Amino acid sequence: MTKYFSIFLLFLLPVQLFGQTNDCMQVRDVSENEKAFKSGERLVYVINYQWGLVNTDVGEAEARVTKIERSEFGTHYHSVIRGHTYKFYDIFFKVRDLFESKFDVSNGRPFYFHRDIAEGRYRIKNTFFFNQDNSIDARVERGDNNIKDTLLQGNECTFDLVSLFYFARNMDFSGVSDGDPQPIVFVIDDEVFNMYYRYIGKESIKVPGMGKFRTMKFAAKVVAGEVFSGEEEIVLWVSDDNNKVPLLFETPIKVGKVKGRLSIAENLKFPLTSIIN
Repeated sequence: MTKYFSIFLLFLLPVQLFGQTNDCMQVRDVSENEKAFKSGERLVYVINYQWGLVNTDVGEAEARVTKIERSEFGTHYHSVIRGHTYKFYDIFFKVRDLFESKFDVSNGRPFYFHRDIAEGRYRIKNTFFFNQDNSIDARVERGDNNIKDTLLQGNECTFDLVSLFYFARNMDFSGVSDGDPQPIVFVIDDEVFNMYYRYIGKESIKVPGMGKFRTMKFAAKVVAGEVFSGEEEIVLWVSDDNNKVPLLFETPIKVGKVKGRLSIAENLKFPLTSIIN
C-alpha cells in the first residue's frame, strides 16, 4: 500500500493537469434550493485494492458536512473527511487521515482548511487561511518537524480539496460538451494547481452493494509521482440526479489498481432518483 487516502479527494474530483494557466471556473452564489447537499449529509466510501489475484477492501473514507449557524466565522459549512485502513491492514500499513474545511454557504469559497496525514511513517499537516484578497496563509508541517510558513497567491476560484468536492457537486454540467476540458483550481501543501476536468458522457453502472445507477462519467489524466506513473487515467461516475454524489472511481497505479465505491449515503438532500430498479 501507499498514500491512497491522501489522494482520496482527488479521485472524487474529475480533474486533469495541463499546466499553469489563467483559466478560472465560474464561482457563483447558489441558492439553498439549488444546492446538491444539505447539513447532516454523510457519505462513506470503501477503498479497494487489486493486484494480480489480490482483490480486497483495505479501508474506508467518510465525508460529513454540517451547517454552522453561530460562530466567530458567521454562518458557514463545516466538512470533515476521515480515511482509515481496516484493523487487519493496520499491521502492514496503518492509515489515519483527516481533512477539514470551512466554507461559505452561498458560493462555497473556503476560508479555512486543515489536513493531518498519518500513513505508515509518513506525516504531514496543512493549515490554510484564505484571505479576501485571494492570498492564502499556508503552513506546512512535515514529520521531521520541518515547518514552512508561506503566502500563496490564489484567485477567486481557488479551493481546498474538501470545499472543492462540495463546490463541484453544485456545478452546472448541462452546457459542457463531451470531452471538452474545463478549468478547476485547488491548493495543497505549498502549491496552487490549475487543473481541468473532462466530461465523457452518461452511462449506467452497477455499484456493489448499492444497486444500478444512471451516472455522469468523467475522466482524468494524472501526473507522475509516488503513486502514479503518469500514464494512468482516473475514471469517476457521479449520480445523474440532483445530489450529484460520486458513486464509483477507479484507476490503475504503479502496482495494481485502486477502486472506491459508495457504501453508505445518509441524509441526502434529494431522493436518489438515479437508481435503477
